[in-house]
Amino acid sequence: MRVLRGVEPGLAGEWLRGRIGGWATVGGVAGTGFEAYARVLHPVPARRLSWEDPGGGMVPRVVEERDWSWAEVATAVGGAMHPLVQWYALTSDEDIVSLESGWDVGQTRDGWLDPRLWAALVPHLTRADAPDVILGFWTGFGTFERGRRHVAIAVEGDDARAGSEPHLPVVAEEAFEAFAEGELLEIPGLEGTGRGYLMLRGELALLGDPDWGFDAGIGWWGPFREPMPQYAWPADHSWLVASEIDWDSTIVAGSRALVDAVLADPAFEAFEVRPDDRLDWDGDTVNPPRGERR
Repeated sequence: MRVLRGVEPGLAGEWLRGRIGGWATVGGVAGTGFEAYARVLHPVPARRLSWEDPGGGMVPRVVEERDWSWAEVATAVGGAMHPLVQWYALTSDEDIVSLESGWDVGQTRDGWLDPRLWAALVPHLTRADAPDVILGFWTGFGTFERGRRHVAIAVEGDDARAGSEPHLPVVAEEAFEAFAEGELLEIPGLEGTGRGYLMLRGELALLGDPDWGFDAGIGWWGPFREPMPQYAWPADHSWLVASEIDWDSTIVAGSRALVDAVLADPAFEAFEVRPDDRLDWDGDTVNPPRGERR
């Protein structure tokens, strides 16, 4: 991975200029003009609790933890699944939903596609003539600011994943410099959002390993697999993956064959969407409040 600096704007999204659609729409984030689009829902973290044997702090014991699908949540709360489903409309709750079965479910992580799902996505994206990928990381998390311990990671042996005293890899140092010198780039068409992106270029195959970020110098350490890219595309612009920081899903845009493959892959809970579909809270017009469901 290497940092793309301000002298390389042509590599960092100029091709999207004029292709950004309306606010809060699929095309407003992933661009218009692709043959097809898939919305990949982020998994729902869930844990089942029990008060029968509370811990020393009088907190419930965690009996089981796993990810739920949105479809499981919809069944539990009497909601309906559809391409534009929204968490609040589905559950009538902005955060965690406590079910009578003892499970606490939700909410998904906005702007973060699980690295395991990214790894499952890579085979569908790989092309022999486009082995490289350009990644855009939103800088608002503060990850790339010098002095934030979160960006300093160990890069040798098992300590890289254990959170020991960190070292600064070259990519992170370049990121510090780009941040300090104001060489963060905006995606053309998204100007005015106040969101700068640090752009990296590397091999797409690297993202096929769920642990790729530990060695990439982007700030992963200990159990924290973050940040994840908000944007990814190849040099030929044949596809685009967008994880809008305020959305609970990731958009995969590209050819009909690519989207069909993603929709058919059981690794993903995905729906086909259109560039003018809205994915804000008001986009779900199917689910009434839970109290009004039969």
